[in-house]
Amino acid sequence: MKIAFALLPALFLLAACVEKSPPADNKVAALKLVTVLKVSDGGTAAEHSYSGEVRARYESTLGFRIGGKMTERLVDAGARVKAGQPLARLDPADARLAAAQADANAALATADLKRTQDLRTKNFVSQAALDAREAAAKAAEAQAQLAKNQAAYATLFADASGVIAAVLAEPGQVMSSGQGVLRLARDGEREVSISLPETDLAAIRPGTVAKVSLWADGKNYQGRVREIAPAADSATRTFAARITITGADPRLPLGMTATVKFSRAGDQRIVVPLPAIFQQGDRPAVWVIDQENTATLRLVEVERYGDDGVVLKSGLNAGERIVAAGAFRLTAGEKVRIAEK
Repeated sequence: MKIAFALLPALFLLAACVEKSPPADNKVAALKLVTVLKVSDGGTAAEHSYSGEVRARYESTLGFRIGGKMTERLVDAGARVKAGQPLARLDPADARLAAAQADANAALATADLKRTQDLRTKNFVSQAALDAREAAAKAAEAQAQLAKNQAAYATLFADASGVIAAVLAEPGQVMSSGQGVLRLARDGEREVSISLPETDLAAIRPGTVAKVSLWADGKNYQGRVREIAPAADSATRTFAARITITGADPRLPLGMTATVKFSRAGDQRIVVPLPAIFQQGDRPAVWVIDQENTATLRLVEVERYGDDGVVLKSGLNAGERIVAAGAFRLTAGEKVRIAEK
């Protein structure tokens, strides 16, 4: 019995010696599976975004060409109008009386001229007196025509098709000549109004290409800087800029919120997926995979986090391979198995 118990350890050692080692395929399968991304220089350009609103290329403040009391306003803000459509009216009484007075003066001057011409044929008056009557008659006729025009100015008409962007006066208000009544945003080109900080003026000039996206409909357009204000706003210390939208609907609603993005030429950055970032303490890092499929942790400098990924400022070179997914599962120096695409 003692001999049997003594032989048991020897039997276990013999069984362990004859046990087969795991095949090579099982060793490969045991390696962690990761998705690898090969980074390239200039994967994306560094973009700077600005918020603005859609404006019309041409906006004009409309007012009466004569003074008077406004009796009627025919349109409200947001109304779409056509060229030649009446928009507002003044009390026409004074303008009509002035036109009637001018007509009477013109008729009197014409009668005086006729009498002077008859007297001149009989040599009762000098040629100088006749010339004076002719000049007076022409002046009176011109004054009558001017008064007639001013009587027509009592009605304010739209000079182009568009949308009433703002109402500046109400019925009952006494208007002076040229005072603004309505602001008309004309149909046609649409622009985005933005404000540029002074630090960006060196990179953004008139003619610079931009990307314009509208929040309301999600559409994207190409744009181009048309003008930049020569002086900064005294309150915000920014420069007003207008971005022309290429291919936009001429009737695009005004006031829509838009985002304008500028790509900086020669300022390229590498973008990596967010899952590729691994936090090493308080520093961001990525796992770099060498030719032997060994993982090495590399600290990187992040410029910004965006919707399309993480924009890196430094830390990676073109052509290097990084772990795009599964970075949290790795350790330094570990060999990995790359998932085939």
